Amino acid sequence: MKVAIVHDWLNQIGGAEAVLGVLKEMYPQAPIYTSIYWPAAMPPEYRAWDIRTSFMDRLPFVKRRHQAFLPLYPLAFEQFDLSEVDLVISNKSGFCHGVITPPQTTHICYCLTPTRFLWNTREYVERERVGRLARAVLPLFLNYLRLWDRLAADRVDHFVAISRTVQARIRKIYRRESTIIHPPVDVGRFAPSEVHDNYFLIVSRLIPYKRLDIAVRAFNQ
Repeated sequence: MKVAIVHDWLNQIGGAEAVLGVLKEMYPQAPIYTSIYWPAAMPPEYRAWDIRTSFMDRLPFVKRRHQAFLPLYPLAFEQFDLSEVDLVISNKSGFCHGVITPPQTTHICYCLTPTRFLWNTREYVERERVGRLARAVLPLFLNYLRLWDRLAADRVDHFVAISRTVQARIRKIYRRESTIIHPPVDVGRFAPSEVHDNYFLIVSRLIPYKRLDIAVRAFNQ
């Protein structure tokens, strides 16, 4: 069985990339299709993987400012040729669920969240470092991108959600049912401590949409 893994972008390390690593362990021979790949920003072992990028990978500045190129992602993922693949697994928080597959190919989407840029736009733009030009241009494309995102969800054969919250979002936005499979956790790396100190720890990327400010305010109260 020929398997392909589809991932939104490879220019940063986060939870999506942890999931990608496990998928690659499960299907070591599977190529990875993605919009862009920045080797310098990713773990060295990625360089041994079969990573296939879109035309966007050749665009200037895209690897540092990938959010500014939102209107191009639908075309980037639709141009991949997956006609010889039996199983496609998309690891999605952006646009990669929009790949086009033939009728005989099964497409399973592991959905980290419906595309937050599109469905929580105001909150995202207010908190992220979105430049003035992008702020001005985004409304011109937003309706098109939302329509595309919704129609692209119909191309997926089976949705898998990472939590009940994401499952509810999938049902509301995409009108699709899903199975919950929680993200993999390497429990061998740690053990519960019998000593309890007077603090709490959050492990996260320090980026606005993670909303660590809410956690800080909650604990301060």
